[in-house]
Amino acid sequence: MVGLVTLTSYDVHTVRKHYPALSDGWAYLDGAAGTQVPEAVIDAIARAGRGGIANHGGVFAASRRSDGFVDAARAAMADLVGGIDARGVVLGPNTTTLVFRLAQAMSDTWRPGDDVVVSRLDHDANVRPWVRWAERAGVTVRWVDPRTPSTDLEAEAYDGVVGPRTRVVAVTAASNLTGSIPDVAAIADRAHAVGATVVVDGVHATPHLPVDMVALGADVWLTSAYKWSGPHVGALVADPAFLEPLRPDKLAPAPDEIPWRFETGTPPFADLAGVSAAVDHLAGLAGSPDTTGSRRERIVASMSAVAAYELDLFSRLHDGLAAMDHVEIIGSPTRRTATEYFRIRGRHPTAVAEHCARAHVNVWAGHMYAWELTGLLGVRDTGGGVRAGLVHYNDENDGDRLLDALDDLR
Repeated sequence: MVGLVTLTSYDVHTVRKHYPALSDGWAYLDGAAGTQVPEAVIDAIARAGRGGIANHGGVFAASRRSDGFVDAARAAMADLVGGIDARGVVLGPNTTTLVFRLAQAMSDTWRPGDDVVVSRLDHDANVRPWVRWAERAGVTVRWVDPRTPSTDLEAEAYDGVVGPRTRVVAVTAASNLTGSIPDVAAIADRAHAVGATVVVDGVHATPHLPVDMVALGADVWLTSAYKWSGPHVGALVADPAFLEPLRPDKLAPAPDEIPWRFETGTPPFADLAGVSAAVDHLAGLAGSPDTTGSRRERIVASMSAVAAYELDLFSRLHDGLAAMDHVEIIGSPTRRTATEYFRIRGRHPTAVAEHCARAHVNVWAGHMYAWELTGLLGVRDTGGGVRAGLVHYNDENDGDRLLDALDDLR
């Protein structure tokens, strides 16, 4: 990658200047539930609205601008995750909606005796749609559990579970609860050996890692822009050849071509302009105005820098939490994102989050839609836990403020 910056060039202080929300004095450690947006994304959405937009497919300029926003967003999403072809990028309101649509379309070919494999490490968005459509199609659901208490999900756990009648293996690329990163490539190898489709929930992984969905063996990659500084838009990315034979429910006059076949209703054109701006922003996180290379190359360089920076920052936060005898850290994965899930002994997680809010520190409390995992860990029915997540715009002060707030609860 000639001309690309090295990992040591990451400058969080410069990055933070792009985010107007960060000037309010709060420590935003809630990024795992949704990130703040940079000025470039705000401006792109505003420009789209001011410039005149219309429904797509028209013969006049405003409609053609909307078409351009859609096409640009597809290309940007493909660049971000290493998609083969922008025609394989399906856009939607969120990942949950897209997985339900995919499961419905795929289930048309399932027959009794087939099975789908899901994991208890996953967000429920990559579990419940498969369970529900398996029930309707009369096929078996097989479960794979991560190790506890570490929450490591090992590829060997799929041996004896994935078999010749397995049609789908749904797995996360990183747990949104504990940050645990499974060996997706090894899991995909086992699935592909029996002809199964690999559907990867990349919602939590994409903001923290350089993603190459092809190298990981993902037939489908799911991501949501609001988790990486974009607007509330979701995407399903696949090879167009995979999507072509699928027939989701659609209105009679709606386009039958892919990817339009999978998209219901009118897309949010201005927000899609923001998607492209968000990907361009990520591509420049570790660069400078004279950085060269394709957008894909710049994304890989920047997200490699982000991954290194976040884990270095996370070690400080994690060590601080581990040193507090009233803090119970939940999960100790071998490979992880900069995400921590914990409880304060003797205090309800919601009360802890409320205390942190009074200190102007944003954290979440509850199960985080990791329904099966919090059940497996035995915390779901007692309030779950507290989640603090670092993203590329957090700095040492953010983590230290959380530690100070929790120290007050001794």
